[in-house]
Amino acid sequence: MASRAQNLLKGAVLNFSRSPKDIRAAVSNIVGRGKEVQDKVARQTRPTFANAIAPLARFENDNGADSSIVTFLQNVSTDKDVRDASSEAEQQLSSFRIESMMREDVYKSVRAVLDNKVEMDSLEPEDRLLVQKMEEEYRRNGLALSQGQRRELGDIRKRLSELSIKFSRSINEKDGRILFTRQELLGLPEDYFDRRPTEIEDGVEKFVVTTKYPDLVPVMQMAKSEQTRKRLMVVSESRCPENIALLEEAVKLRVQAAQLLGYKTHAEFVLEQNMAKTPQKVLDFEHDLREKLDVLADKEIKEIEALKMADKKAAGEPYAGLFSWDFRYYSNIVKERKHNVSDEEIKQYFPMKQVTRGVLDIYQNMLGLRFNKVDDAPVWHPDVEMYEIWEANDDNKFVGHFYLDLHPRDGKYNHACVNPIRAGFARSDGTREHPVAVMLANFPKPTSSAPALLTHDDALTLLHEFGHVFHHICAETKWSHFQLDSVQMDFIEAPSQMLENWGWEPSVLRQFAAHYKTGEPIPEDLIRRMVAAKNEGAGLFNLRQVFFGLFDMAIHNTADGKVDIRALYKTLREQTTRFSAGDTDTCGAATFGHMMGGYDAGYYGYLWAKVYSSDMYASRFLKDGVDNPRTGMDYRFEILRPGGSRDAAVSLERFLGRGPSSDAFL
Repeated sequence: MASRAQNLLKGAVLNFSRSPKDIRAAVSNIVGRGKEVQDKVARQTRPTFANAIAPLARFENDNGADSSIVTFLQNVSTDKDVRDASSEAEQQLSSFRIESMMREDVYKSVRAVLDNKVEMDSLEPEDRLLVQKMEEEYRRNGLALSQGQRRELGDIRKRLSELSIKFSRSINEKDGRILFTRQELLGLPEDYFDRRPTEIEDGVEKFVVTTKYPDLVPVMQMAKSEQTRKRLMVVSESRCPENIALLEEAVKLRVQAAQLLGYKTHAEFVLEQNMAKTPQKVLDFEHDLREKLDVLADKEIKEIEALKMADKKAAGEPYAGLFSWDFRYYSNIVKERKHNVSDEEIKQYFPMKQVTRGVLDIYQNMLGLRFNKVDDAPVWHPDVEMYEIWEANDDNKFVGHFYLDLHPRDGKYNHACVNPIRAGFARSDGTREHPVAVMLANFPKPTSSAPALLTHDDALTLLHEFGHVFHHICAETKWSHFQLDSVQMDFIEAPSQMLENWGWEPSVLRQFAAHYKTGEPIPEDLIRRMVAAKNEGAGLFNLRQVFFGLFDMAIHNTADGKVDIRALYKTLREQTTRFSAGDTDTCGAATFGHMMGGYDAGYYGYLWAKVYSSDMYASRFLKDGVDNPRTGMDYRFEILRPGGSRDAAVSLERFLGRGPSSDAFL
């Protein structure tokens, strides 16, 4: 239906159409307003919550969306000048934030409110927490240090921001490409070649294959030629070699910053605020999990090794071992042969538009919401869709917007993620600001013979990322300070991971999985085979996650920051994942975006959060029924609604009716 919000809620629709000049003007306005607010707070002779804390928080409320938009456009705009201006805006706003957190005069006002026990005791819980978090944030940014040390810390933080922006921009801008003949791509389905560009090389027509996910993953899973898989992996992992030096510099600077603040390592500094609390607890978790997974992996490796040995024998070639470019290919073959399941068969029943509608229905029913697609929406690219969100039982209660940008293109962010653009918060007049989120992904585009078809993994990714969208949308806090970005890093993935389970539920799959040509529902036999294959290769797959977590801790739990990133990445990957890198000399860490994108000393959180996601699913949804509306609303109100306004352990206990357990995960 057409949007009813166009007249009713004009102010709720954001403007993403920004020129470089507009972006620069927005940054100037944000910085100017911010300085005015901070100066006024610093001048208070008797600081109170009303004249010191609230103005700082309201500035955050009122300027968050503009700040998010002008920095977000670097990930999606088709105009390089806009992307450049957006990157520059991120650098300028980051520098302003660092400078703001170094203002001793403002900190003194904040600290005075914290020290006023009478006023603190009289505040509402969220207001009291806001004071505590603000003071803690200033302190963690060096306000307890000497003036010289503060300057040093500020310089370090600014340089880290520059490095992060350069690192991410390099990944987004530098996709690899390689040419292959049709014979070299033997094993790939016909639709892989539909509309695929070709070039003539040495008089031979060859297909262009890039390192974008829709190109890369099918080749690594299905190309019969080991040399083809190896060559593509080398191209993919040789991108952005300059990023290695950026990451090594960042590691050293992070240690310096942590030690200025009194911590031994950067990991110690980061983990203090997380559920894990200490590096040792994280390392114990990773090593304990690795031991358990090694038992599974021993069996899985034998199966894969037997398959490759047989292939080499049939080809009359010597067997030289298992390599990183073998993992996806032989794991896929094991799944196909043991369970008669193939991605090619499955994706015929997962047309993207239909799957997206089905996933949206799941969230609507679970959370008591209703989504309306907006016609002729003001978006940044024709591929983008915009949706309104309303309360299902109240036609007059508007909740917010989300946007879907799901296909790859040049210059666009090349993984899957969710960007919280505008936080929800309580306005001064008692009404609420409406939250906005954007999902970015890189799913296959339609071909001349078929609509966009998803693999089952793609469908799980869609479920996962929507989990982040609605964590942001459903958070109802007084202050934007406590929205999605303030949720503890080792819990933030749990709600999204839990929702992946719906993609394995037969009753759910029957609701939206249907053949793209005939409309025939997905066969019961295929569902049974998919479910039977669910945990196939779980040992090796999760060891890959353990590797990323151990690598993260290895570079961030060091007291001197002296690490050889390339060598460490290669050695640790071989030792943990059990697959060799052979004679290749690549730089896989150069495109490990998490290390410069906010997950430093936090990657372990993906597996850590699985403990909680497994517990929530098994203890409530599996027990009560995945479509039980009361359980869904309990989840919305106890897990999503608090945002970061209370400790995740409290939210879990409220939802589960007890403390969390690892039984379901193990």
